[in-house]
Amino acid sequence: MPSAAITTRSGGTRTFDESALFEALTLGVFDVGLSWSVVFGKHDAFRTAFRGFDVTEVAAMTGRDVDRLVQDASIIRNRAKIQATVDNARTMMSASPNLAQLARTFESARTRAPKSIADLPKTTPQADAFAKQLKAQGYRFIGPTSAYAFMQNVGVVNDHVNGCFRARQHLSPLPN
Repeated sequence: MPSAAITTRSGGTRTFDESALFEALTLGVFDVGLSWSVVFGKHDAFRTAFRGFDVTEVAAMTGRDVDRLVQDASIIRNRAKIQATVDNARTMMSASPNLAQLARTFESARTRAPKSIADLPKTTPQADAFAKQLKAQGYRFIGPTSAYAFMQNVGVVNDHVNGCFRARQHLSPLPN
């Protein structure tokens, strides 16, 4: 996966589970401008801080909760990203089409697996369009690169490299 991708509990397997989608979206928010390894290293702390990535519970968080999380050294203490996560949960609850439905419209199938990680794009035209749609719905801290990482994490795009056990659905490696 490109450096922007963070493996979530779905691990690149197609999922439209609300909590798994929110987890991938949230970790992508915190990944913006940082190394994926920094965010991944705090994955369990994020799960605790954001109440198991339960959309309803995070959407109900208050300014006081945001203030508390800004002081929580176990996570990345960026107020804008914490607030964006709460706002994204609220958007997720009211957006139409919902995140799962929208993600399905951007599903793509490759007929060949990339040969190596170096062959993976950072974004695609579909990810660009997906990011624009998410922004139009009110999602924050999402751009083409984070949208593509989200698509990888929830299995909307399968670009597991040749040889990866998850790349089985691909017919052959991409040509040079």
